[in-house]
Amino acid sequence: MAQEERVIVAGFPLALDRRYHAETHMWVLLTGPSRARIGMDPLGIETSGTLAELSFLPVGTKLTAGRPFGQLEAAKFVGPLVSPVSGAVLAVNDEVAVDVALAERDPYGAGWLIEANLSDAAGELPGLLADTAEVIAWFAAKIADYRRKGVIAQ
Repeated sequence: MAQEERVIVAGFPLALDRRYHAETHMWVLLTGPSRARIGMDPLGIETSGTLAELSFLPVGTKLTAGRPFGQLEAAKFVGPLVSPVSGAVLAVNDEVAVDVALAERDPYGAGWLIEANLSDAAGELPGLLADTAEVIAWFAAKIADYRRKGVIAQ
């Protein structure tokens, strides 16, 4: 794995060593040629409110990009965790399922959600945000938009 690099954008940490699915705030960190760890960025967590419960599909389940791989229950949102990639669930983070606040405390580290074997890395990864300048611009724009709409505090 590459060395993690983080920046602070308008008060939120942003890891620059991974790819992002803009609509769902899910990140994808490649851990091998066709293996990835998936989690939710701090802005996605913040806009959901205090997390109450996370549940995931079992290991071995097929993943389809754009379809749920689990469920999130939080103060402001109850709904699916949407997969940014296709493949199969290789591992679930049982620690974050038991202690959901771990995702809030360490979203880029111990708060990861699932690991997956990617079935179409060459086809899907280019559709995720990865360029440093592009990722920072997207994240800053989302923060500004959420603040303007009152979704997160100024």
